Amino acid sequence: MFKIIDKYILKRYLVTFSVMVLMFIPIGIVIDVSEKVNKMIANKVPFKEIAVYYFDFTIYFANLLFPIFLFLSIIWFTSKLANNTEIIAILSSGISFTRFLRPYIVGATIVSLFALIMGFFLVPKASAGFKNFRYTYLNNSGTAGMRDDSDVYRQISDDEYIYVSNFNSASKTAFNFSLEKFKEGKMLYKITSSRIKWNEKDSTYTMYNYKKRKIGELNDIFESDEKKDTVFKFDLEDLTPVVFIAETLSYSELTSFIEKERERGSSNINTYLVVLYKKFSIPVAAFILTIIAVSVSSMKRRGGMGMNLAIGILLAFSFVFLDKIFGVLAEKSSMPPIIAVWIPNFVFGILAIYLLRNAKR
Repeated sequence: MFKIIDKYILKRYLVTFSVMVLMFIPIGIVIDVSEKVNKMIANKVPFKEIAVYYFDFTIYFANLLFPIFLFLSIIWFTSKLANNTEIIAILSSGISFTRFLRPYIVGATIVSLFALIMGFFLVPKASAGFKNFRYTYLNNSGTAGMRDDSDVYRQISDDEYIYVSNFNSASKTAFNFSLEKFKEGKMLYKITSSRIKWNEKDSTYTMYNYKKRKIGELNDIFESDEKKDTVFKFDLEDLTPVVFIAETLSYSELTSFIEKERERGSSNINTYLVVLYKKFSIPVAAFILTIIAVSVSSMKRRGGMGMNLAIGILLAFSFVFLDKIFGVLAEKSSMPPIIAVWIPNFVFGILAIYLLRNAKR
């Protein structure tokens, strides 16, 4: 049964977390404006686009620092309860520490569901607007830097592979193109050209310095031409997706995109999987961080609230640091993404159990 004390703690949990987010977001916006205002003025960015950018920035920023906001807000109000001896009074009335945790767990459930919904639907749209604005108006490389367009190697069907050394998205032209066709592990033919251009009007390709080698049982057959128009099953622009594409897709779009990229043999598949798994790991972290925060701040310390906040800031940034480190390891090494993404939760989960056992004592 939910008692008055539970409602009181739950209200403080949700209100303090909301105030913490609303308090830090304007600070983040002010810092971002001070850093980017010169470029915005120089590039004559319309005010409407700036307003949309900072709306997207708010969602992106809140999601990025969600663990820190949550952790500090719980440390803050729980330390106040401890300093006012409210927690001692609650536990002295016969309520166990586990029972005392109930409203915190309810609060963590509400926050986790909200974070899950945001990660599935709101954050991807905000990320798209946030990243596009930065590459369009603020990044020195411009929109050209949005794509991973060098050494592109893809599997476009069960037995066809293509390679281009680099791709120019503005002219829709790829250089040093090759296509290899196999059957039962044996090459049937190989097509190469110094450059290949996508013709959007009629959905065809123009190959320059075209060469084709068809593998025969006894002799190979060669074809060549200075220029050849043809049709392929792929779109060059789709083969070089923007570097942050995974962050801009909803859950269903992301799972479909990952399957397609797997079939193509994408080298960035681990990056996409990290984004997918984090949609679930971050909401789960809310429960772990809640237990740690309550365990750390539920007792009076000689240093008072300042000591609890110092410990909280250290632990919160350690969690974010671990999350970033293992995310990069998953993208750049052979470590399985699902293990890398969940290691911070596992490590801090063990810490939560240890601190909870000591807090009960």
